[in-house]
Amino acid sequence: MKGISGNVIKILAAILMVIDHIGVILFPNVLLLRIIGRLSFPLFAFMIAEGAKYTKNKLKYFLGIFILGIICQVVNYFFNGQSLYMCILITFSISILLIYLMDYFKKLIFDSSMNKNLAITISANGMIIALLATFFFCEFIDVDYGFFGILAPVMANIVDFRRIKNNELVNKYDKFIYRLLLFFIALVLLSLNLGWIQYVCLFSISILALYNQKRGGNSKLKYFFYIFYPLHLAVLYGIYMLITIF
Repeated sequence: MKGISGNVIKILAAILMVIDHIGVILFPNVLLLRIIGRLSFPLFAFMIAEGAKYTKNKLKYFLGIFILGIICQVVNYFFNGQSLYMCILITFSISILLIYLMDYFKKLIFDSSMNKNLAITISANGMIIALLATFFFCEFIDVDYGFFGILAPVMANIVDFRRIKNNELVNKYDKFIYRLLLFFIALVLLSLNLGWIQYVCLFSISILALYNQKRGGNSKLKYFFYIFYPLHLAVLYGIYMLITIF
């Protein structure tokens, strides 16, 4: 099978996200819309992990998502007044930073001349501190999907060694099935934390299993995904305001 590309997965995720947000904003009593929408987050989360690996400009990739997230926060505050609620783009921005940090520690262990035991000690302690800081941040700030939502793309990255200059390591541990399995475990933890409706997201693994590990199609499509999130929210909130006025 040729499988499906990353762009196809992201388009599907975008459609599912619109369905979910229609349920949140326009039809809050229609639970089916929220159930269907549970499939969106894992698809985007896995693609975030892929994007963090394939991007040629790490800073630009992070800033693009983070700045867009800040803009969405302003829009969200204007309509809802939830100043401390962090949208999904902020969630993914934190995930990207943790992935970058993990990549640095991988290179420290496998690509540097530092003593391996020392490198492992520094990397393990550094990652534990970063995860604890993230956990406590989520305890005080309301982040969309919470700590385990941030963790999901990071889990998909643990056995990703595509940027490490060690062919033996890549051939032995860097398997797509391993990344998918670890990501599935992250989704289980997320579901346990958020409740029964979130268990629907586990079915997204059947879609990700078809992923051919290629971006696919038009490379400029990535700009569409950058503007789609705030644009579709603005449209839905606009419809909501019209309904409440008339």
